[in-house]
Amino acid sequence: MITRNLADFGTMENAHGVDARNIYDTDDAVITVITLKPGQSLKRHITPVDVAFYVLEGKGTVEIGEEKQEVSKDTLIESPKNIMHCWYNTSGADLRFMVVKAPKPNRKTIFPGS
Repeated sequence: MITRNLADFGTMENAHGVDARNIYDTDDAVITVITLKPGQSLKRHITPVDVAFYVLEGKGTVEIGEEKQEVSKDTLIESPKNIMHCWYNTSGADLRFMVVKAPKPNRKTIFPGS
C-alpha cells in the first residue's frame, strides 16, 4: 500500500501561479490538488485529455466551454478534452479541488492568447 499526504508535496511551478501539487503521477494518470485563495483564478486553458474535478473544500465558479456554474464541496465536474475551461474563487475562503487527468496527457496544455 502506498499512502500520500498533501502536506508532503511542495507547490509545483505552473502557468497559473497558484498552489498546485501533483500527488499522483504515473505513466497512466496524474492527480493534482489546486488551492485557490480568495480572488485567485486559473488562466483559461485547453487540455488534450478529459479532466474530472472534485471540490474538496470551499466554493467557486467553474467555466467549461460556454457554461459557468458555481460549485461547492463534494461536487464532481467533468470537462471533456479540447474544451476551454477555467476556475475562479469568488468567495472569501480557500477553494481546493482535485484534478484527475486520465490518460496522462502526452501533449501540452494550450493557453489561447499566450
